[in-house]
Amino acid sequence: MKSFRALMTVMRKELRDLFRDRRTLLLALGLSPLLTPLLIIGLGTLGESRARSQIEKPLELPVVGREHAPNLIAWLEGQNVTIKAPPKDINAAIASQEEDVVLRIGPEFPEQWRKSLPAPLEIIQDSTRQDAEIPVRRLQGLLSAYGGQAGSLRLLARGVSPGAASAIQIRKTDLATPEAQRGRVLSFILPYFLIISAFLGGVSLILDATAGERERQSLEPLLATPAPRGAIVSGKIAAACVIALISLLLTLLAFKLGALLSPSVGRQMEVSFMAIGKLLLILMPMVFIGTTLLTYLAAAAKSMKEAQSHMTWLMLLPMLPTIVLMVNPVKTQLWQFAVPFLAQNQLILKVVRGEVITAQQWAVYLATGFGLAAILWFAATRRYQQERLAISG
Repeated sequence: MKSFRALMTVMRKELRDLFRDRRTLLLALGLSPLLTPLLIIGLGTLGESRARSQIEKPLELPVVGREHAPNLIAWLEGQNVTIKAPPKDINAAIASQEEDVVLRIGPEFPEQWRKSLPAPLEIIQDSTRQDAEIPVRRLQGLLSAYGGQAGSLRLLARGVSPGAASAIQIRKTDLATPEAQRGRVLSFILPYFLIISAFLGGVSLILDATAGERERQSLEPLLATPAPRGAIVSGKIAAACVIALISLLLTLLAFKLGALLSPSVGRQMEVSFMAIGKLLLILMPMVFIGTTLLTYLAAAAKSMKEAQSHMTWLMLLPMLPTIVLMVNPVKTQLWQFAVPFLAQNQLILKVVRGEVITAQQWAVYLATGFGLAAILWFAATRRYQQERLAISG
């Protein structure tokens, strides 16, 4: 009971100190809830508007050798394509992004066409340019449609049904939920932003309460009190977790508000209060893991500058599962829900995709998540037992 009272006293003291510093409080509670939704909503809206504009606007297509296929050119012009003269240096124009794609029609095209042989067309592009993907796909789709129509007419002219050219008919049944289809874009960026918000949500308070106090030489009087050191460090961790949870909740509510203001984002992800509750539960262990890990690291730092040096590699940790899944996509397995960062990534994707999280997956995740947080808490309290902790310099 004495330890609990000491814990609550330290927690109130740390929160009181933070609330006195209005600027730090505003950054701790307002920065992530404001910037993260704005960034994701902005990216989602920008990407959707860009794709819509590139699909709906006329496709400007430089063509080399347009005189060799007048019928093809006329057909393309009827499909919202603007034919224009090719640049003098095609390679330079593609490299400098003056042109997205160029179509080359060779001089052998008319003869091959008259002989009912495959007539060659060359699409010149830079496959590494993401901004040119939509124009290239549009051109490929149009040329495939034109070739299919011409092939069908050739078969009909010979008294052959066009269906005879297709020995099999492939039908696709897409079992992806509407939520999963809409959330494909946000699935790459949303998990990282939410995980980093939870993982480092209490960084400002915990660094100041550990390395900051040691640098100001105010930690020694606190450790000299009769309060158990375990209760002291637990109070600091509890205060940082409170701030991190408030910031995380505000961030999730900001997503809800942003979805209402931006219909494009609302269509791309599940933003119901049930989904927000699931995300909060998913990220709660990460709040405790991040706060206890920061406490353990910052307690050994002799200055704020030394403690802040850990931020570089700590911010990279949440990126690892996203990078791994992009390079090497894997099927969801139960063991993944026991791996920090990867588990949060998988669970957030399930919520965004509208998929069901089984009780077994919840049990494995929560047990390992809070278990790791408990281990880090124990390590931090043990570090606070060191007498040299109260010595600055």
